[in-house]
Amino acid sequence: MNKIRFLIAFYVAKLIIIILKILGKNATVYPGKIAIKICPNFLGIIKKPKRVICITGTNGKTTVSNLVTDILKQNGYKVLNNSFGSNIARGIATTLVNGVNFLGKSQYDIGILEIDERSSKLIYPYINPEYILCTNIFRDSMKRNAHTEFILNILNSSIPKQTKLILNADDLLCSSIAPKNDRVYFGINKLDTDITECINIINDIRTCPKCNTKLKYDYLRYHHIGHAHCEKCGFSSPNADYKVTKVNYENKKIYVENKNVQMQYQLIQTSIFNIYNMIAAISLLSEIGLEKEKIQESFLNTQIVKTRFDEETIDGKKVILHLSKGQNPVACSRVFDYIKHEPGNKMVFLLIDDYFDAKESSENIAWLYDADFEFLNDDKIAQILVTGERFLDTKLRLLLAGVNKEKISANNNPNNIVNFANLDNVDTIYILYDMYQSDNTYLVKNNLVEKIKAENNVGRKEK
Repeated sequence: MNKIRFLIAFYVAKLIIIILKILGKNATVYPGKIAIKICPNFLGIIKKPKRVICITGTNGKTTVSNLVTDILKQNGYKVLNNSFGSNIARGIATTLVNGVNFLGKSQYDIGILEIDERSSKLIYPYINPEYILCTNIFRDSMKRNAHTEFILNILNSSIPKQTKLILNADDLLCSSIAPKNDRVYFGINKLDTDITECINIINDIRTCPKCNTKLKYDYLRYHHIGHAHCEKCGFSSPNADYKVTKVNYENKKIYVENKNVQMQYQLIQTSIFNIYNMIAAISLLSEIGLEKEKIQESFLNTQIVKTRFDEETIDGKKVILHLSKGQNPVACSRVFDYIKHEPGNKMVFLLIDDYFDAKESSENIAWLYDADFEFLNDDKIAQILVTGERFLDTKLRLLLAGVNKEKISANNNPNNIVNFANLDNVDTIYILYDMYQSDNTYLVKNNLVEKIKAENNVGRKEK
């Protein structure tokens, strides 16, 4: 009976995928949703690639998944991944349906699956991944992910005991996952820019998880990321197996050591969070057996996917689109900090409302007060332009962060916000956007490009 239910579910899902493609729609969630409804243990029965690797974590999992997938494909692997689909159970089901032929045979060597942390309990018990890589564990959407302990409990209760873990050594929360599982760690050695006391609003692990004594940070990078120890009981951050020993920002290179062998890799981007994404990808690729020389060569031809970071120069001005997830205070704080430390005179557009929350008028704006908007209070940031349904809430948060009100322009219409931009003496323009604001983001970008070109043409005529 169960086999019959599975076969019905499988062929119905296949048919739905075909129909949706004919209609020009993305078959990312719905086929898997129907399959699981017909056969609840569908994920456990469907054929999978010979090797299945899962990537999870609060921030960076999409970038790491895409990096690993791209590099494996460059090196001849047939890779099944969900980079264009959902990372929850029904999205994974759709991905696996796409990965087998009509006879139910898997067509791929390896599966690289991005997994939403909260969906772990609905996925891992059915697919038993060979490896799980966790990028980090941070506070996320209050409505959906609650507190870090809530997410850790889900992961600890759902990760199969035989799965090997690849964890962030510089994250005391991430590195504590499933303590009985086999594991390796990645991290970044102490940098000149590191500090010893947290300057962020959020630090979710200030005290020792064993004896509750205040932790001593040997060095701290941001929030709770760094290396810490407890002076009372001896608890400490683990040592990294794969570690970045040096970052050369000028030449855009990092140096990674593993088992006393040091390799040099081309940086994909200079932000510290993308250096973490790189070392995570390098660790996973090495663990699954790809030669370090091939990884090194592949990074020369690898970029961050443009839906996460895109840079273009328009008539001498850099225009950078940078994902900055709404409802995720740590992700926003990291981008704000990155912009603060980039050179030149800057302008920032903020489109950080969550589209679906705005549509339903039910978002919780408390996350704005967990995000470090104070990083945007900087002399090198000439103007901040805010748009979206919650533009007044964001403007208020900027004012409370000390940003001069004369620098802020705000309204709820993305189509005309560019009209308020003063491009004089600005070198770089950042458009920071929530992942569900892509339409408005490109509307703002296109209007901005037109304005830059128009003002340049006027300047040439006047000369």
